[in-house]
Amino acid sequence: MRLLLADDEHELADALAAILKRSNYSVDVVYDGVDALDYIRTGLYDGCILDIMMPGTDGITVLKTARKEGFTLPVLLLTAKSGTDDKVEGLDSGANDYLTKPFAAKELLARIRAMTRKSDETSPNNPVFGNVTLDKLTFEIRNGEKSIRLANKEYQMLEMLFVNPGHVISTERFMEKIWGYDTETELNVVWVYISYLRKKLAKIDANIKITAVRNLGYTLETE
Repeated sequence: MRLLLADDEHELADALAAILKRSNYSVDVVYDGVDALDYIRTGLYDGCILDIMMPGTDGITVLKTARKEGFTLPVLLLTAKSGTDDKVEGLDSGANDYLTKPFAAKELLARIRAMTRKSDETSPNNPVFGNVTLDKLTFEIRNGEKSIRLANKEYQMLEMLFVNPGHVISTERFMEKIWGYDTETELNVVWVYISYLRKKLAKIDANIKITAVRNLGYTLETE
């Protein structure tokens, strides 16, 4: 799952990004409202954590503009203000939730899970394909009693394949969704992670395989 974090407090934003990455989210960080809106417009994100008080364009304006332009991604607003009127304005502007600074990391993670759960409620908590279960809580793949934990990006790539079985996902789409559209990482990193996933699937005797479709991308199939 890819998140956008927008906060002009650089140290706080970087610390939050580190926490989110340890929780198996991919995160892009921006420090002002203008960049936040530009990134939202890429359509790459599954959720956004948006500070209200930012230079350039404030968070409320970013949110209102994004909603007006049809972007429906869940948004969690962050603010130092705790007044009821501020919360009401944020929620009326289209926010899914509201968190007042300072806050505990556990609460932030819980609120992110809650707001993204609604947008993902059509897919099962632990999707199954073939004889393999993808555990969204432990980040493991399981076949009966055999299981193996996936690294952050391995999990995100396999999750994309699991929710789109039989559909081809391009290398570029993997790069945009997991590494970010402005990444300087080489495209061949996708092949490297596909190789890792194939080895882990083999270790649990999976009857599914990741197939390369020449010049198009990768798809998940049963053997």
